[in-house]
Amino acid sequence: MNIADIKKTIIKEILNIAPEIEEAEIVDDENIQHSLEIDSFDFLKILIALNEKLGVEVPEADYTKVDTLNKMVDYFSKRL
Repeated sequence: MNIADIKKTIIKEILNIAPEIEEAEIVDDENIQHSLEIDSFDFLKILIALNEKLGVEVPEADYTKVDTLNKMVDYFSKRL
């Protein structure tokens, strides 16, 4: 899976968990929870969905390493 595929998968899961969000609202370098106004429970659901899709678990200690789209792409690409 390449970087573009990982990014598409992450965006798809964000939109699945928060269907009220438009894809254009997801900014690469902005904090996902703050910029999209999603709560910590939805953020956790996104990480769980990504674990199921990509097979990479994000421990709570690493949540700050996946708080933007770019950080998520980097985190998952290094662990696949």
